[in-house]
Formats: sequence, structure tokens, C-alpha cells
Amino acid sequence: MDDPELDIAANRSARKYDLGDLARRVLWGVGAVLFRWTPRLLYGTRNALLRLFGAEVGHHVRIHPSATIYFPWNLSIGNWSSVGEDALIYNLGPIEIGEQVTISQRAHLCAGTHDASDPAMPLQKPPIAVHDQAWVCADAFVGPGVTVGAGAVVGARAVVVGDVEPWVVVGGNPARPIKERTLRDP
Repeated sequence: MDDPELDIAANRSARKYDLGDLARRVLWGVGAVLFRWTPRLLYGTRNALLRLFGAEVGHHVRIHPSATIYFPWNLSIGNWSSVGEDALIYNLGPIEIGEQVTISQRAHLCAGTHDASDPAMPLQKPPIAVHDQAWVCADAFVGPGVTVGAGAVVGARAVVVGDVEPWVVVGGNPARPIKERTLRDP
């Protein structure tokens, strides 16, 4: 039996987005430039711009201007959350970030992949959820379809390809539980 081959032509000719998404992508091309050019402390201006493009943005949210958000209409972020410098929110599918969540600098949330078992490698858009009080540390990668539980910590440079239980610290590649997260009384 011959080895099967990928059908890249089929992948490239497949319609991955409807016309509405294509129009929003073109408009966001301009909006993203405005987003990036806003001075660092103008969080409210960036939040308003994201809302204009369909994002659900809570109160007191801080998203740095160097963060990349692919599709604002696929983003929900709760009150008092933040997205750090150069973070990559690759939200081809929905990404839900809860309240009091920190997405640190250069973290990568990737809600897009391909079906590697199909020769045409069709695009898939599995959602990501990062629940309340979680922290995705610097340079960490959170893969498609992952849920990070409430209060969990994804350690620096960790690679998360499966769900993270609530109030657990994970690290490594692939990420594994390190310890429970407990908060001291103030």
C-alpha cells in the first residue's frame, strides 16, 4: 500500500470563514493598528476598541498595546483581568478569560489547529477557557480545547495540552502538576 499524501490544495481551497468573518477581519486589520498605537496607559481606549469589534470586556481590564488579539469577536475577558506585553491571543475559536486572571508577557493562547488525520488538514477552532483567578505565566503555551481551572497557575514556559485542575500549579513540557496553589490570609 502506498503512503497517503497530504492534500494541501484541498486545504487551501476550503472555505474557513464566512463572509461576515472575512469582512470583520479586513476591518480589524485597521483596528489592530489603532490598538497597537495607543499609549500604554490608555487601557480604556483599547477596551472600547475591542468592544467595538465584538469582544466582551469587563471592567478594570488591562490589555497591553503589544498584545496580539486575532479576532476580538471571539474574546471574552472578565473584570480585573490583564493581558501582558507581547501576549498572543490566537482566538480562531472562542477564548474565554475569567475574572482576576493574569495572562503574562509572551504567553500564547492558541484556539486553532488542524485535523492531522485528514489529508486536507481542515481548520479546527476549539475553544479555550481560563477560569477566574488563574495565572498563565510568561512564555507559557495553552493549546486548543484546553480549560485552565479556577485559581490554577500555568508556570513560565509550560506547554499545556490538556485541562488544568483548579488551584493546581503546573509546569514543564508537557505541563504536569507541581503542587497545589494555596493563598495566604492577608
